[in-house]
Amino acid sequence: MRSRSLVGRLLALSLLVMLCAVLATTWLVVNSTTSQLRQELGQGIGFDARIYEEVLGYAAVHTTWSGVQPMLAELGGLTGREITLTGEDGTFLASSEGERPDLPARRSALVDPLYVEGSLASGESDPSGVYHRVLGPYRLTAAEHRMLSGRLISAEECMTEQGVAVGADTSSPGRPTLTPLFTSADLVSAQLADCYRKSGADVVTDTERAALAQLTALTNVCLVGPAAEPVVTVLPGFTWKPTGRARLDPGQPQDCISQSRRKQLAPYVAPPAYLYVAGPDREAGTVLDLSRAGTSRVATVAGLVLAVAFAVTLTVGLRISRPLRALTHAVESGASELPVRGRDEIGRLTAAFNDLSERRETVERQRRTMISDIAHELGSPLTNIRAWLQAARDGVAEPDRELLDLLADEAELLQHVIDDLSDLAAADAGRLRLHPEPVYINELLGQIAAAYAGSADGVTIEVEAVGDPEVMLDPSRIRQAVGNLLSNAVRHSPPGATVTVRSRLDGDHLVIEVADTGHGIAEHDLPYVFDRFWRADKSRNRSTGGSGLGLSIVRKLAEAHGGTVTATSRLGHGSTFTLRLPT
Repeated sequence: MRSRSLVGRLLALSLLVMLCAVLATTWLVVNSTTSQLRQELGQGIGFDARIYEEVLGYAAVHTTWSGVQPMLAELGGLTGREITLTGEDGTFLASSEGERPDLPARRSALVDPLYVEGSLASGESDPSGVYHRVLGPYRLTAAEHRMLSGRLISAEECMTEQGVAVGADTSSPGRPTLTPLFTSADLVSAQLADCYRKSGADVVTDTERAALAQLTALTNVCLVGPAAEPVVTVLPGFTWKPTGRARLDPGQPQDCISQSRRKQLAPYVAPPAYLYVAGPDREAGTVLDLSRAGTSRVATVAGLVLAVAFAVTLTVGLRISRPLRALTHAVESGASELPVRGRDEIGRLTAAFNDLSERRETVERQRRTMISDIAHELGSPLTNIRAWLQAARDGVAEPDRELLDLLADEAELLQHVIDDLSDLAAADAGRLRLHPEPVYINELLGQIAAAYAGSADGVTIEVEAVGDPEVMLDPSRIRQAVGNLLSNAVRHSPPGATVTVRSRLDGDHLVIEVADTGHGIAEHDLPYVFDRFWRADKSRNRSTGGSGLGLSIVRKLAEAHGGTVTATSRLGHGSTFTLRLPT
């Protein structure tokens, strides 16, 4: 089963929610910002184009800039821009604010109706760059304009009869024109020329003839000088035809026509000027200055992100907390085991709960057994004492020395059990105190063997020592531990058997072994020999099986010295108990 950490899953969930939030926020910001930038950029370009066209239109029909300020102020109010005009030499001409402001680092455009710059002006200019509203000497008289406008109507009808939709432009004081509505002018140029000819709309007026004559003269001066014979004639539409035999480069006449035309129109227009357009002043604010619709969109997307994040978090949270709820329910209902699913933190917690429950049940069983054993161990001598005292009081038994010795033995056994329980309680509570001192181990073991030899009931106790080391031990506690081992060995050895006590140094440890030749302990019982009130033969009573606390006390005393006690045995070959204590 693949292990998945709870922390890892929570981290992955957090990253997923953050990723969704970041992606949604990025999408919203990019779309809102792009939309707003496009809107502002389009609006800005539109405003700039309108400003340029209005100023260019003013220059096309005025000879000076003296009266342009009201128009700039009106444009500035409509567009929110700060508009300034200066001469080509930097001389201040006019501003939408009335006074000369601080100019931007770069100019927005050069306003010259005789040479339209770029594509800011929506109106068309001719191939030479002259703005179409510049008329100069080509401005028609009112009578000429009415005459051509009437003929233009006939030309429009002619084009309509041929299936070409056109629009008539008669608003300009110059020559009225027809413009195809749905077709390129190049595709219907022949039809337009034919309808112009048939209607008479292509006739050259006296005003235009005089202006073209003037332009012809200026062009010839450009080509051959003022004293030479004319070599070209300028035609309507500012084309030309040769009038002499002079050899001219193909593009030379047209260049001179453009140059001469600007010279001819210069007195009728305002001089070139630099246009500066500054954006509106904005107060510091948020990156996105959203409208009500934009705010609503932000709120909708934010709500959607929160809803998705909540749904994902709730789903994963419920899935993750399901084992915890099951564990809580099991604890509340007193269940002792839960199925372990997975190897993450929850799986390990469930396994720990199962282990804790098992140990709790084991401890509870041991507690009940211990209470039963204590009651039995204390109850037996108390019952005997009570029975003999009752018999003596009733005159059934004679209160002689033999009875008193019997009562004393029972009281001694009772005291022995109580002392053992007291030692174990002190060890469990960490109150078992040691008083180490230098001890010659051979002398101590000899004293212990001699003390138990008198009550060995035909069992021989021998001491085998390698050397006679001096070690730091608590002699009283070691005498108690080895004495318990000897008592246990003698009790389980038949008469005539030998119990051997051995000692040796093993590195920085003292090893004491107590070996008997009794009936031994089964292998499956060895792990339990140091448990309290444990007996291999459950049928043994106190007189043959002891109190069941001696070996437990030995283990506690060994651990108090920082050592260990172990047991090895084979059925029918006796047992060996080994104390291993640091020196």
